[in-house]
Amino acid sequence: MLDPLLPAKAPLVRDHITAPISYYQRGDVLFSSPEHTLLARGGPTLTGVALPELPAAVAARLARHDDPGTAMVIGAISFDGQNCRLKLPARLTTYPPLPLQRRFHCGTPAWTLTSTPSSDDYAKLVGLARDRIAAGEADKVVLARALTATSSRPIRLTTLLLHLGGRGRHTFAVPVGPRQTLLGASPELLISRRRRTLATTPLAGSIPRRRDPDDDQDAARALLASAKDRHEHQLVVRAVVAALSPYCAELNVPDVPEVQATPTLWHLASPITARLADPDVTALDLAAVLHPTPAVCGTPTTAARALITDLEGSSGLERGWYAGLVGWQRADGDGQWALALRCAVTDGDRRLRLWAGAGIVAGSDPDLEVAETDAKLATMLHALDAIPR
Repeated sequence: MLDPLLPAKAPLVRDHITAPISYYQRGDVLFSSPEHTLLARGGPTLTGVALPELPAAVAARLARHDDPGTAMVIGAISFDGQNCRLKLPARLTTYPPLPLQRRFHCGTPAWTLTSTPSSDDYAKLVGLARDRIAAGEADKVVLARALTATSSRPIRLTTLLLHLGGRGRHTFAVPVGPRQTLLGASPELLISRRRRTLATTPLAGSIPRRRDPDDDQDAARALLASAKDRHEHQLVVRAVVAALSPYCAELNVPDVPEVQATPTLWHLASPITARLADPDVTALDLAAVLHPTPAVCGTPTTAARALITDLEGSSGLERGWYAGLVGWQRADGDGQWALALRCAVTDGDRRLRLWAGAGIVAGSDPDLEVAETDAKLATMLHALDAIPR
């Protein structure tokens, strides 16, 4: 049986660090976590199934596999839960995790960057959302921004993936349409199931990191002490705990959050572990119950969705795969699903649409939310080598 959490047979390569990227081809699915990197190739793709029906559909497809013991699906699920691109790979290879790359060796193309909405218009949307929250329409809403990056020459996905490695806990690439690939470096694990052990790490409440080490530590301490950010974080933790509780015999939730670092941001994080009461409940079952959490949508969910449709729609945005799910599940129900954050979708060979969002609550400052989304967009911009230095 192939266990994706353990090394598998792979082609002999001299450099195990770049091996998965060296072997990556357009059309493959790549998913790298702190434990391993999976590279999936060939095989049919399951698509067009909504998230509520997906666990049963996946179980049925995997049960019909020639070798159910090694069968898995791997890919992406859209934010609205109405679509998926899940490959049932003909070949799956396991490698070590991808490390953080700090040097660029591909040259710097000229980039044209266009924001939708503009920074000023996004600040206005934040103000509108804050006013509607104050009026009682919702407790929190997550508003997205997009940045279209157009290159002067064709984009090499292998180079981009190499430089995304290590910039989040989960690096991924999933083909989602003709000449379209969803790729990114997400910091946030939605759910991991290994036998009856569950793990999730909700993130909510963020502050950009600083260049000076002392200032950077001051920023982390300020985030931990922020009443506004602690409130925003608690909304997410409460929702995750409420969703998981009916399925768990044990649930371990930190009393206070910790600060977790990415290359561009500090986040409030609450690592939660649990023991599954029913061993037949799969990772996808749990993902369907959890998604969308207040970390990517808001709360209450129905009210937050309505605000997203109204406010983002007024800017011409449609999230698609942004803030959806990326990950994998085996026939035995084990799997990992991360949120599709710090990501982009390619549009042909020279253009990508980058995405970022911020959680808006009653005490949000529009200028600070713009700065937060700028810092989140910087993950992809750094990987593209599109930030002036």
